[in-house]
Amino acid sequence: MRQDQPGAARFVLEDMIEDVAERLAFVRQPAGEALVIGDRTGVLVRDLIAQDHEVMARDVADLDEELPYPSGGFDLIVSLGTLDTVNDLPGALIHIRNALAPGGRAIVEFVGAGSLAHLRRAMFAAEPERPAARLHPMIDIRAAAALLQRAGWTDPVADSRTIKVAYRSLDRLVADLRDQGLGNVLASPAPALGKAALERARAVFLEGVDTEGRVVESFEILTLSGRRSLRGT
Repeated sequence: MRQDQPGAARFVLEDMIEDVAERLAFVRQPAGEALVIGDRTGVLVRDLIAQDHEVMARDVADLDEELPYPSGGFDLIVSLGTLDTVNDLPGALIHIRNALAPGGRAIVEFVGAGSLAHLRRAMFAAEPERPAARLHPMIDIRAAAALLQRAGWTDPVADSRTIKVAYRSLDRLVADLRDQGLGNVLASPAPALGKAALERARAVFLEGVDTEGRVVESFEILTLSGRRSLRGT
């Protein structure tokens, strides 16, 4: 996979891992049984093991987050960059809650709707008459907060932050998205852009350049956190 190749862009996942580590340090999460989903770098897993957690690591390829988890009783579950692409997010959040031990904590991070404004504008300009869906739907912070409550998490918190990355071309941005598995995951992806459409997209993307000739693109990272109640409900 592109994400595993040397030199591949990983800044979104690295930011998520750093943020989760800071949150766990702030709440002084006690050592226990932890499930980590989506840490392709292994950094967070190693950090938790060093803090005496008993860690189970899973990739999205071998854990379907839209189904009940095959095991439970976790004191901590962390999901990194995966839940924005599931069909049933409320159901996935319920499965996480049910896999926690009473009082267990969960932290979920993924890319949110306030992302990639320049790319969206370029894709629309490429096919102004019949624009195809080239980005899968993303969730905004208000919807995320409502979904947490709907899923029955205790002490639910939804917050967001923004990563800004400068690009000199649309092609470089697209390469970074592909490296990180952030491309279109729709069941029926649109056909590739034709040559003329692609050139329109490149031109419109560069209309957003700053004084240094760079387009500063934004990645909004949503974080959902909460606990399972002490009663285990």
